[in-house]
Amino acid sequence: MGRAAAPPGLRPFLPADTPLLAELFRESVETLAAEDYDEDQRAAWAAAADDEAAFAQKLAGALTLVASLDGEIAGFASLRDNTRLDMLYVHPRAARRGVGAALTDALEKLAQARGAREISVDASDAARDFFAARGYVPYQRNTRELRGEWLGNTTMKKTLDEKAQAR
Repeated sequence: MGRAAAPPGLRPFLPADTPLLAELFRESVETLAAEDYDEDQRAAWAAAADDEAAFAQKLAGALTLVASLDGEIAGFASLRDNTRLDMLYVHPRAARRGVGAALTDALEKLAQARGAREISVDASDAARDFFAARGYVPYQRNTRELRGEWLGNTTMKKTLDEKAQAR
């Protein structure tokens, strides 16, 4: 009988994480979004991490958590303004191993503990099913221009457990 995999470890973002997270971001976009976005769209999206100083500033400007599996960084996610899941990226090697779920659970709990009643995300087409399975409901379809390429996403919202807030 196999041993159950250990859950991902979570910790706050540190500025020294920036180069690894920028690379993880690019690999995640290039690999995990390949079925939903063409090569030019993915290149435009992945280029958002090319300016590492700006990327670090974006991560530091939000509540960003870093996940690790087997001692290696496996993903990260950011909560902005306590109500918006701003970024959720998992390394392709760690996909479907609970990293995204652990990060999302943690940020939802933190938002709720800080008084949020609802959380939203602009889910990429690649991530839409992940969020739908977690109780997020589609609200509106969006298109966004990045470096001359148009990318679609869906704003999705989730009501956080009101019973837990009353405790």
